[in-house]
Amino acid sequence: MPVSSADIRQYGLGRGTLHIDAEFPDKLLFLFRQARYKVAYGGRASGKSWSFARALLLQGISQKMRVLCTREVQKSIKDSVHKLLSDQIEMMQLGQFYRVMETEIRGTNGTEFLFSGLSSQTSESLKSFEGVDVCWCEEAQSISDRSWKILVPTIRKEDSEIWVSFNPELETDPTYQRFVVNPPGDCISVPVNYIDNPYFNAVMESERVHCQKTDSDNYPNIWEGKCRPAVEGAIYFREIQQAEKEGRICHLPHDPALKAHLVFDLGLDGIAVPIVQKGVSELRVIDYVELVGQTIADVSNELKKRRYNWGRVWLPHDGFSGDVKTGMSSAAVLKRLGWDVATRNEIVEMSVEEGIKATRLTFPRIYFDKGKTERLIECLKRYRRRISRETLTAGSPLHDEHSHAADAMRYLCLNVNNMRNELDSWIEPDYLASYTPRDSVIGI
Repeated sequence: MPVSSADIRQYGLGRGTLHIDAEFPDKLLFLFRQARYKVAYGGRASGKSWSFARALLLQGISQKMRVLCTREVQKSIKDSVHKLLSDQIEMMQLGQFYRVMETEIRGTNGTEFLFSGLSSQTSESLKSFEGVDVCWCEEAQSISDRSWKILVPTIRKEDSEIWVSFNPELETDPTYQRFVVNPPGDCISVPVNYIDNPYFNAVMESERVHCQKTDSDNYPNIWEGKCRPAVEGAIYFREIQQAEKEGRICHLPHDPALKAHLVFDLGLDGIAVPIVQKGVSELRVIDYVELVGQTIADVSNELKKRRYNWGRVWLPHDGFSGDVKTGMSSAAVLKRLGWDVATRNEIVEMSVEEGIKATRLTFPRIYFDKGKTERLIECLKRYRRRISRETLTAGSPLHDEHSHAADAMRYLCLNVNNMRNELDSWIEPDYLASYTPRDSVIGI
């Protein structure tokens, strides 16, 4: 319901000649309660952002405040909520109290609104904000764990507050984990969507219905504030979405009777190794190892701790090239360490794009152990393409911290028909490929 002028006067906003009527969705009235953390998350047209802006402007009238408005990346003032606050000042006719400047907003009582990005900050540079009364983190789904660890201890003034508004992206994102899955003490965390907004109008309803009809994959995130199965534009978005729907990301005990095959991606900045067992109709990714800045020998030692019924090692083509320093290939090193390495002639090679197509075709057969392959699944959810700034078109896959795991899964899917258990060498690859994952033999 709307907040009446009588409600607002409880916060000292009806004093003197200044009389303000302000409206807020019921679910967001908690913004006027005392709490260290005030969090609102959900979908489009819920009224989160303008309610946060209004509440801060009104409280900035009732008392002198220092407000920091921040987000993960702010390259210019245009990236901030400066315009949103300016618009609310005009709508509520607060121009007699607030002076809108180019990079900040000031009140006649000394209240000030400051704007800054977090990604470029350090513990030292953020010290200038130690006297902040309220820090508003907008579009907080993008705020990194590093930024939270720097920001939270910096906002330390007595009775200071951190306000957080966002539309969730992935369930594993630091913001979602910090304030929804494992909220801290003295935290009000509220889901809010368009159905909670009493000012949701016919224009917005038309947009919502259109999205529901034409973009069903993204609708739950955009309008209902539900976490995505993968980041927007992820290469394996639908594959991950389907795997979650079908319960193929689950507790997955390994079968000692089946060989555990290892598929390597060898990067200069890291080594990724999914471990897969091959059933009759399904592939079971039972474990995953990823090491950064380590040697093949280090990876080998880590793998041998698992004590699986080891099968063969499958390498990419560059695994057979000699190292510049030692002259030995990764394949040769692994053989010396006691591993059964598939030969170069046995390796299936395709272009990256053909390999992605093959992975998509294979994905319906794949089961993942939810606990042991958590990092692998996270990388698959974030594996995406480069986007041209000029044309906004998608290009080749982006090489980043998530691409090694995705590349290893591509090698796995390309070579799976050549993987054997001790008793199934008579089964032809084409016969295995003809199976569909309608009936899993996994007892879960």
